[in-house]
Amino acid sequence: MQTRVNNTMLTDFYELTMANGYFEKGFLDTEACFDMFFRSVPDGGGFAIMAGVEQLIEYIENLRFEKEDIDYLRAKGGFSEEFLSYLADFKFECDIWAVPEGTPIFPGEPIITVKGPIIQAQFIETMVLLTINHQSLIATKANRICRAAKGRTIMEFGSRRAQGYDGATLGARASFIGGSKATANVMADRDYRIPAVGTMAHSWIMMFDSEYEAFKAYAECYPDNCTLLIDTYNVLRSGLPNALRTFREVLEPMGHRPKGVRIDSGDLAYLSTEVRRVLDEEGYPDCKIVASNALDEYLIKDLLNQGAPIDIFGVGERLITSRSEPVFGGVYKLAAVFRDGVEYPKLKLSENVGKITTPAFKSLWRLYSKSGKAIADVVTLHNEIIDDTKPYLIFDPHHTWKKKTLTSFVARQLPVQIISRGVKVYESPKIEDIQSYCAEQIETLWPEVTRFENPHIYYVDLSQPLWDIKHRLLDEYGV
Repeated sequence: MQTRVNNTMLTDFYELTMANGYFEKGFLDTEACFDMFFRSVPDGGGFAIMAGVEQLIEYIENLRFEKEDIDYLRAKGGFSEEFLSYLADFKFECDIWAVPEGTPIFPGEPIITVKGPIIQAQFIETMVLLTINHQSLIATKANRICRAAKGRTIMEFGSRRAQGYDGATLGARASFIGGSKATANVMADRDYRIPAVGTMAHSWIMMFDSEYEAFKAYAECYPDNCTLLIDTYNVLRSGLPNALRTFREVLEPMGHRPKGVRIDSGDLAYLSTEVRRVLDEEGYPDCKIVASNALDEYLIKDLLNQGAPIDIFGVGERLITSRSEPVFGGVYKLAAVFRDGVEYPKLKLSENVGKITTPAFKSLWRLYSKSGKAIADVVTLHNEIIDDTKPYLIFDPHHTWKKKTLTSFVARQLPVQIISRGVKVYESPKIEDIQSYCAEQIETLWPEVTRFENPHIYYVDLSQPLWDIKHRLLDEYGV
């Protein structure tokens, strides 16, 4: 089990200045509700993948201000001693709901909901966004790459190009949720049980007097799992012939078969085709071809369209950094304030219509056909129930004339409560179960939603009561 780190002070400074201001102005016990949602899917995709909930829970469980934190804030100035005393005795008391990890998610939906004292609910904004934004980004990218590979194995190889230590290890975790089968990151294996794999670098081969000697030595050390890197000098003139010689002279006398050969440079389509032909002719049809070298979903798709007989892809920097679109635009907005048990919905206006928020303490439902396909998501008031035994009207919240009455469907509420009054009430599933759940849930989406080019915009509607509240507030604000 990994050592838990206290990330309490990993926050934006304005969270503390606002907290001090709330404290000074008598809002200490005022309750509020915040939502996290995102506005667009990375890479122009049709959906994203929820990830990072387990780390959010760990953060909440470890949330406390140490003496040195209080001393630091006192030295900064601007904070009252009464407020610093409050922080010294800080106890998190909010409720938190989250869409489970591995669930396909869509723009505009509340994927995290936090309700509790305003100071506390506001304070955790940075870590909520940091945790969910990063892992959801990488899980989404990994899933795109895995879908492009059409069932072939994806291994995550990006640690050395990741943006920091947590970016490497938590990125590997998110990648596994999205569908990758292994990682090069040993810490990710130790802490999250993601299978760590790896064989050799070019430096191994260059350390020996000849390529054959390097292959021979490796095969002698690891006869059960011998995958040889064959592009250090020349794939077809040197690497492959020396690999074949090693198979015959070292592995076969020991009673073993080769696992694979890896190509890390050059024309992967041409080289893999030639290598496959020779391996088959020489009696090694079971020897896998592994390809790496700055791959992503677009290159993998092109390679397979060219008929490249690659069995396994090692994907590094373009996965672990989501290089094509390295930001997941999740935001955290105030949705409601509670006074004397009465909810007062809050709405943020903007000249940009896409930035107008949806008010109120909310929940999220997914509606499925009887065959199991996702029809639409509906954002509702928190205590609202969608009764799937009765007809239910869904409508586009922006183009309200677009309506449909569902009469044969299954309704499922997506968010689960993970924290109750500051205490964990949810047990995170095993990582392999999250991965399986993710794959199953993607199968519920129509191909029009999962396609790479111009995907169908999945319906995310508002319930009638929620829509009425939003438009009442828009009218009140003169819009």
